[in-house]
Amino acid sequence: MPIRFEVDAGRKLVRATAHGVLTGAEIFEYQRTVWARPEVAGFNELVDMTGVTSVEQPTPGKTDHLAGLSAEMDAGGPSRFAIVASQDLYYGLGRMYGAYREARQGSLKEVRVFRSRGEALAWLGVEEAGAAEAT
Repeated sequence: MPIRFEVDAGRKLVRATAHGVLTGAEIFEYQRTVWARPEVAGFNELVDMTGVTSVEQPTPGKTDHLAGLSAEMDAGGPSRFAIVASQDLYYGLGRMYGAYREARQGSLKEVRVFRSRGEALAWLGVEEAGAAEAT
């Protein structure tokens, strides 16, 4: 899976890094695998897309479907989701996802897209450091 993630329980943060060619199936698998875990309910999220070389067939319909699934899985109270996307295409996809996600009734995550990891971490209120559990 080209999406690796780590759970930093101390900071209440899930950090994910995507690499290479990213497929819709892999994105949905990440969502279902990580956010079904009760111990991450209410955690903030950082997804770094800077290592992605292409996204397989991104469409508004798939993006909306992912936003709906994600909002349905929200638990544990309001949190933040930062997407790091230095390339214009992925930045735009992140913005589209954020708009769909925040429009969903019941969504508990505030979504923002950033050009750099440092900006995203600052918005999340997290200093650059290691994580507790890698997967």
